[in-house]
Amino acid sequence: MHPILSKNQFFIKEHVGMFKAANNFDILDLETQETLMLCREPNLGFFTKMFRFTDYKRMTPFEIKITDNSQNELITIKRGVSIFLSKVDVLDQSGKVIGKFKQKFFSIGGKFDVLDSDERPICTLKGKWTSWDFSFMKGDVQLAKVTKKWAGLGKELFTSADNYVLQIEDHVPQNSDERKLILAAVMCIDMVLKE
Repeated sequence: MHPILSKNQFFIKEHVGMFKAANNFDILDLETQETLMLCREPNLGFFTKMFRFTDYKRMTPFEIKITDNSQNELITIKRGVSIFLSKVDVLDQSGKVIGKFKQKFFSIGGKFDVLDSDERPICTLKGKWTSWDFSFMKGDVQLAKVTKKWAGLGKELFTSADNYVLQIEDHVPQNSDERKLILAAVMCIDMVLKE
């Protein structure tokens, strides 16, 4: 596993854009603000771009690539067209499925299960209806949390850009696929639950 993925804190900064179809983020070190990884959606088709500007945005497919600064692929996140509930696949750098996300039906505030490659539950992402606070819970144990970091009222009102802080707990093993799945899930919160 790439050493960058063993960090416990990340600052996720969405690219600002008033009329953008693709979702692009930079993943930075929380303390130094150094860019550690890039998260891009490079292969948008024409019709997907068109639907991203409509009420059907939440239903559009996506393929997100997380790379290091040298463009080495670390994680790929894929979803096909989603009519009711999202089901997302997460692949490692070799293209092997390491896990999935399955959206919960009738969840207030947002919720989806993080599953391993055999679709066994690893944890559940739970959100609060009134805010942008999410926790990755394995039973009663928190594995990680995500909070929204406001970039300033004007910026938030006039663009769709969001910034997040991801805090992974120390007890999550350094070399585990859980870390990759948690980071991948943060990229999906906006597209699956919040758009």
